Amino acid sequence: MSVTVRQSEALRHQTRVGVSLSAVIVVAWLAIHVTGIFFWRWSPDVIPLAIVMVIVQTWLSTGLFIVAHDSMHGALAPDRPRLNRAIGATCLSLYACLSYASLLPQHHLHHKETGRAGDPDFHGGDPSLGGWFLQFFKTYYSHGQIIRITVVALIYTLLLGAPLGNIVVFWALPALGAVAQLFVFGTWLPHRESETPFADAHRAHSIDVGPIVSLLTCFHFGGYHHEHHLSPGTPWWGLPSRRRALAVRAADRRVVEDQA
Repeated sequence: MSVTVRQSEALRHQTRVGVSLSAVIVVAWLAIHVTGIFFWRWSPDVIPLAIVMVIVQTWLSTGLFIVAHDSMHGALAPDRPRLNRAIGATCLSLYACLSYASLLPQHHLHHKETGRAGDPDFHGGDPSLGGWFLQFFKTYYSHGQIIRITVVALIYTLLLGAPLGNIVVFWALPALGAVAQLFVFGTWLPHRESETPFADAHRAHSIDVGPIVSLLTCFHFGGYHHEHHLSPGTPWWGLPSRRRALAVRAADRRVVEDQA
């Protein structure tokens, strides 16, 4: 099998896995979204279940953003660019009416200017958790987005009869929780200055947690953030394997250097 054929098959495999996992995340998110907003009836005995649903929906909302993030790097469906973009834009719209066209250049600028003045994810002179988060929030949330959210909420309440409280609990709270999750585990912890110096010009740390915690916190964009900057074309689900591959390469180089 030629190198070109192997590469094509690898891209097709990446697309199949990426699209399949994206479908699972989107369907699960929609199931909670529709059930919680349109069919949920409150009583004291359902409050514990509602709390669980909000926690799960927060994690799934983070997943929607991560799927869109893979799309921005062409890593979601690498051999199907139109599908790749369509899924990414859909996930951002579902998550919080975000604009894919607006976020795409900002995120690529983050990779180009990581940890420097031109980086839209950088703290803007205030490295504290609160100051940096405010900068992050202002970068990614716009008046246009608020207008779109308001229009959707009005359609839900006025035309479809959804209780406003359900919209707040099952859409607004998970979306805000996901913002915090994405910022803390996907931006602040990986890119803040610490006692451990950055390994290279990517100025990114990988948080020292196991793969399960890494998945639960930010779909591997905390535990494997440095690997993502080294290989932006690797999808979220492939980052643990990428770390292992990079470790093997480093070991092979050391062997060659020792033998030289």
